[in-house]
Amino acid sequence: MTGAGAVPSRPATFLLAWGIALPALAGAAAVFGFAPFYAWPVPIASLALLFLAWARSGSPLQAAISGFAFGLGLNLGGVSWVYVSLHEFGHMPAVLAAVATFLFCAYLALFPALAGWISHRLAPAGPRRLLAAMPAAFVLLEWVRGWLFTGFPWLAIGYSQAPASPLAGFAPVLGAYGVSLATALVAALLAAFATSPAWSRRRTVLAAAFVAVLGTGAALRLVAWTSPSGAPVSVALLQGNVPQHLKWRDDVRARTLRDYHVQVVRSPARVVVLPETALPAFIDQLPPGYLDSIRSHAQAAGKDVLVGTVERGLSGERMAYWNSVVRVGAGPSQSYRKRHLVPFGEFIPPGFGWVLSVLKIPLTDFARGDAAQPPMEAGGTSWAIAICYEDIFGEEMIAALPQAGVLLNVSNDAWFGESLAADQHLQFSQMRSLETGRWMVRATNTGVTAAIDEKGRVVARLPQFTGGEVAASPVPHAGSTPYVRWGNLPALVLAAALLAVAAFRRRSRR
Repeated sequence: MTGAGAVPSRPATFLLAWGIALPALAGAAAVFGFAPFYAWPVPIASLALLFLAWARSGSPLQAAISGFAFGLGLNLGGVSWVYVSLHEFGHMPAVLAAVATFLFCAYLALFPALAGWISHRLAPAGPRRLLAAMPAAFVLLEWVRGWLFTGFPWLAIGYSQAPASPLAGFAPVLGAYGVSLATALVAALLAAFATSPAWSRRRTVLAAAFVAVLGTGAALRLVAWTSPSGAPVSVALLQGNVPQHLKWRDDVRARTLRDYHVQVVRSPARVVVLPETALPAFIDQLPPGYLDSIRSHAQAAGKDVLVGTVERGLSGERMAYWNSVVRVGAGPSQSYRKRHLVPFGEFIPPGFGWVLSVLKIPLTDFARGDAAQPPMEAGGTSWAIAICYEDIFGEEMIAALPQAGVLLNVSNDAWFGESLAADQHLQFSQMRSLETGRWMVRATNTGVTAAIDEKGRVVARLPQFTGGEVAASPVPHAGSTPYVRWGNLPALVLAAALLAVAAFRRRSRR
């Protein structure tokens, strides 16, 4: 036994420092790689620290603890806006909202924890574990997080490299998870370099591999995967800046409808886009003549208006509601209905009906739109539509390609207040442009309303929490990037192959 003033044992010191404290700090620091900071080298260094902690772990459990600490630091720092949504707009009591947010972040932290356990359990100690098992396990568990329980790929590490990092060049080839894999590989090479003897041949090889991965990404950025297929389209992206907690009040509803009508009529653009649920009423319950007035104006002016609204109708024998984008213009009406709904925000999972007694969120019983919906035609081109966080699911976004020439997202990130969420969401849209080689335009209620070119660069945007419009001229593009053709499959195959190589043990011949 030791006295009160005794120095802690080495294992205890390791667990507190390398096992918990450093990974947690590294995870929190990784948030600076994401928007609005865009410090893309930071997540690489953060992952390198995590991999060093895994390499120093004495057991799979210790590696899992380090992974959990990293994930908790990352998500408490980067996803704490969930608290704003639950408490300020869902009216959940502050303590309960804080507990729910912590538990949600702890759930997300289980994935890097499992990655640490797998990499330690599956591969022998040494280079194979550090350079193959750790990056592969980390990315494969990111992918699992992206679809399990409807999925939450928010803050997948690859997004931190969009749009400026050399590693963003892998996006059109391998998608966001492929960029995650490249990021993890570079981090593993950095960690291996740090643990190698100074001036050794091994360090030279590792440094060369590090430069090769970054150089390959940089070279891929120079490839024009798609080409313009038409003239620029004049677009107006409206930002109403309607406070979320007032949106459904009768007096605010009337002012919102009037303001949007004025903006639509005044805009000279060929395509005018309103944000998600911009019109705070069922589309069939709008004031008499409201939609007809917009339609008549659009037909006379030769433009199309894409309206974020709520549709309702019979689905079988029950009334159903859809979060939709409806085209109002010269041709017949066309609508896109949201397919990927937000749990607890747009539908209540089975067994969680009691949540409705705590959360005061309107319209939590949406129906899903059809899985296969054609691109929307407007302004003489085809548009791939995504509503709200649908555009953080890359394989869903490419479903309308290569037919669609431009990507469009309508959203209402007012639910997250003055947090990092809206800027992070913008960065995810930048990744979609990189993956597909197409412009992305975004119309949001409170921001970030912006236009992004085919290289993932923001070319125009409005400040958050201001009313107005972004005038943009997206250029339709044709063609398919490798990611459009193959989706996440190549990245997953590469990660699985790395994991298999790491786990393979050559049996000695007797």
